[in-house]
Amino acid sequence: MKRNIVNSSEPVKKCRPALTPEARENQLIALAIDLVEQRMLQGTASSQEVTHFLKLGSPREKLERERLQKENELLQAKKDSLESSQRQEELFEKAINAMKKYSGNGGDDYDN
Repeated sequence: MKRNIVNSSEPVKKCRPALTPEARENQLIALAIDLVEQRMLQGTASSQEVTHFLKLGSPREKLERERLQKENELLQAKKDSLESSQRQEELFEKAINAMKKYSGNGGDDYDN
């Protein structure tokens, strides 16, 4: 099943300008993928282009992407845990200081 892809004789639809460098990069990536798709449908894609997409579909590549995703989740969990323990430490310190002041052993916040 062939799809209608922009031919070089047809005018190219203009996208609105990207607002960030990341958005611009994503636009360029989408254009490159569209171009490779067009070449593949026409049978003019290079062996490197075909091999690239074959590798993306391989089980090994899928496992690698899954591994990277899990590593990112683990790093985020470690970061969250560290932030939580720091907040907990601050709360304990405030509680101890409050107890010291209440018992009369802590420093005063005001001068007599």
